Amino acid sequence: MKNRIFAIAATWVFTGAIQAQQLNIPAVFRGAEQQTKVMLAEIDKAKDGSGELVSPRTIENNRLKLVKSGDWTSGFFPGELWYLYEYSQNAEWKKQAEQFTANIEKEQWNGRTHDMGFKVYCSVGNGYRLTNDAHYKEVLIQSAKTLSTRFNKTAGVIRSWDHNKQKWDYPVIIDNMLNLELLFEASKLTGDKTYYNIAVSHANKTMENHFRKDYSSFHVVDYDSATGKVIKRTTHQGYSDASAWARGQAWGLYGYTMCYRETKDPKYLKMAENIAGFILKHPNLPADLVPYWDFNAPGIPDEPRDASAAAVIASGLLELSTYSKKGDSYKAIATKILTNLTNHYRAPVGKDYGFLLLHSTGSKPFNSEVDVPLSYADYYYLEALLRLQKINNKKRLFN
Repeated sequence: MKNRIFAIAATWVFTGAIQAQQLNIPAVFRGAEQQTKVMLAEIDKAKDGSGELVSPRTIENNRLKLVKSGDWTSGFFPGELWYLYEYSQNAEWKKQAEQFTANIEKEQWNGRTHDMGFKVYCSVGNGYRLTNDAHYKEVLIQSAKTLSTRFNKTAGVIRSWDHNKQKWDYPVIIDNMLNLELLFEASKLTGDKTYYNIAVSHANKTMENHFRKDYSSFHVVDYDSATGKVIKRTTHQGYSDASAWARGQAWGLYGYTMCYRETKDPKYLKMAENIAGFILKHPNLPADLVPYWDFNAPGIPDEPRDASAAAVIASGLLELSTYSKKGDSYKAIATKILTNLTNHYRAPVGKDYGFLLLHSTGSKPFNSEVDVPLSYADYYYLEALLRLQKINNKKRLFN
């Protein structure tokens, strides 16, 4: 099967324009709607009666795994429902999105984690974007206030984790770039530049301390909370401290593209282009453009892929295509990624508990969620498809 994927992917790379026609976005969304109906039924079966398990995350031990609202992945499934509503304008998807989003709202007060963007912005943020509901606005503002309490003025960054305190003093992970969108939005909603300034400070410090000369990213940078100086650069989910963890590179690409959107600072555009260059020119990027879980994993080509990283990269490249002089190239590459995900990584309708994409990798070093569906892969896959459709239809990605 692996050889067949490589063969088809190689054909795709060399026949780009012709193969691009094979991505039928309406058909993909019809399949996604069918799959999500399967997922809704499976969620009802998987609940434990406590009322605390609210969102699907993956398949574990041949069972659908649900998580509590405090899990960093809890906001992705509500976000998927909002994307299905955005595409279809079907009121039933809106109703489902509202119900699942309501389960996440209490996280606006949870200051024990940095994952406010993933949890709240992907769910409530999309809900507000599509409905202008005043209640959602207030949740977003409170969420930004809560996230802001994790900002260290001396270091200039938002703390990521509170766990493993014996290992790090003030850890900041590249994933944290995705939480800045919430702060930018709160600044616009309130007129308070404090949120904007925190986001810019975090983006600048991350640019300064997280990236190597080749624009690959470390996963974790540990700061001295008293002085703000870097103690060490390391990894938690990558192959090694010196390696390029695939999803981490995707977070950087997506994050700096978003920062350019919100600030129009050209250094963020350049940074996004440089990160894209590292990813797309890397000799270990497979022919089908769906990366291995780490660009430096020692067993390549027999290492697990990460479809979630590919989906994030595709979505980031599509937004970047609307700003960059290299836009046509970025759009074409993103289309290739989405076509290959659709043709070779998608779950059959009615199977796999309703997940959309297969073959993602959560944390290979911990042998956790390896070669499985993941909710965030599905979220960014749908987001990327919506972005591509808007671009094809000459519509703005953001109002």
